[in-house]
Amino acid sequence: MTAIRVPQPATDMTTDVVTRDKVVSVTYTLHNQRGDVFEQSDVPISYLHGHDSGLFHKVESALEGRGPGDSVEVTLAPEEGFGHYDASLTFTDDAENVPPELRHIGAQLEAQNARNEILTFIVTRIENGKLTVDANHPLAGQTVRFRVTVREVRDATPEELRAGQAGAKNTLQ
Repeated sequence: MTAIRVPQPATDMTTDVVTRDKVVSVTYTLHNQRGDVFEQSDVPISYLHGHDSGLFHKVESALEGRGPGDSVEVTLAPEEGFGHYDASLTFTDDAENVPPELRHIGAQLEAQNARNEILTFIVTRIENGKLTVDANHPLAGQTVRFRVTVREVRDATPEELRAGQAGAKNTLQ
């Protein structure tokens, strides 16, 4: 006698699959070009899939069709990720021209450019009485690697769909 596999009744498998209009919770590890861990989130972060979530396009595309427990690894070239390094975003001045509270490596200040964009500058070097600030992302110019794990997938609420983001609440106008 040959065993026959009897199909089970179908369940709604799409609720656990990453598709447009789903709220997806992920954890991730981001590696810099040297392979060092640059950033890691073990606490799930949620986004609304298929909307302007701020997630890198290539990462979001790789998550399409995945479910809880699935992991993807995505490599991003500078133009796909944090951009190319722009030397025009670095400035060096005499340290005495900089307020004392900003005279340490890692200090941050915001400044507005000619296009009215707010840029965050980080003090990256202090040497021979000179202080250098840089508005490039620390990963600018690097090919980076994301490892992303899907933790949860659920339908977005009507409020989240209207707002275009996960976690949106129904508010009175």
